[in-house]
Amino acid sequence: MQYDPIKRSLGKVFNQTPALRKLFYRLLDLLLLRAWHVRKELKNLPLSADCSILDAGSGFGQYTYRMSRLFAKSNILAVDVKEEQIADCNRFFAQINQSDRVRFEEADLTKFVKPEAFNLVLSIDVMEHIEEDVQVFKNFYHSLKPGGVVLISTPSDQGGSDVHDHDHEEGGVQGFIDEHVRDGYNIQEIEDKLKSVGFTRVEARYSYGCPGKISWRLSMKYPIQLLGVSKLFFILLPFYYIIAFPVSAVLNYFDVKGTHASGTGLIVKAFK
Repeated sequence: MQYDPIKRSLGKVFNQTPALRKLFYRLLDLLLLRAWHVRKELKNLPLSADCSILDAGSGFGQYTYRMSRLFAKSNILAVDVKEEQIADCNRFFAQINQSDRVRFEEADLTKFVKPEAFNLVLSIDVMEHIEEDVQVFKNFYHSLKPGGVVLISTPSDQGGSDVHDHDHEEGGVQGFIDEHVRDGYNIQEIEDKLKSVGFTRVEARYSYGCPGKISWRLSMKYPIQLLGVSKLFFILLPFYYIIAFPVSAVLNYFDVKGTHASGTGLIVKAFK
């Protein structure tokens, strides 16, 4: 299954007004376990309110919006390869009067470098889509100011995003996520790659442990699969989440608070 058609369908629903867009961001923050982990890490980073930030692979702009609120005087550059999302996000941030310090640009991360321009580089669910990952890590390193940090969320090699959970179809086998160029990172592998480009300290931990894996299926996998079958499930989604969300929220809490010997996701911080 591919995410993009579902994303576009959701975008059409929630992009009609700025209020609906904010609601969409809020729902993603509540439902996505990775958002819980990223929120925890961002709050604990030693960054000033007026820091300079790169959102590397900004997508819908969910994390750009969160950082614009968390770091109230920051300047944020958000980049992505999808031109329509760039235009859409620039339009939204202009509507909420934030375009003076938040802007979106189209960019290829394998080529994008702004020497010593940022205190923080955020990369959420991006690296699993890029073959030339070491080149991107090198670009991140050169784009950070001394003392800066890159924060990465990506699938691990323990079955991230159910890449090993295949749906058998006529003519072949297709995973839940078929847009990835790698199944996920081993902790030692990503640490070694980041250190090879110059990062002096790397901290990596598993996310999506046992509680998180169950939560992800309840809050994301099953609803998206049903939406892929029929858009009529949009009507039933609120009723589904009335039952599923309280369970997922408790599971998310334990996943964020716990330490996991293994997990299908990785949270990685690398310091320059």
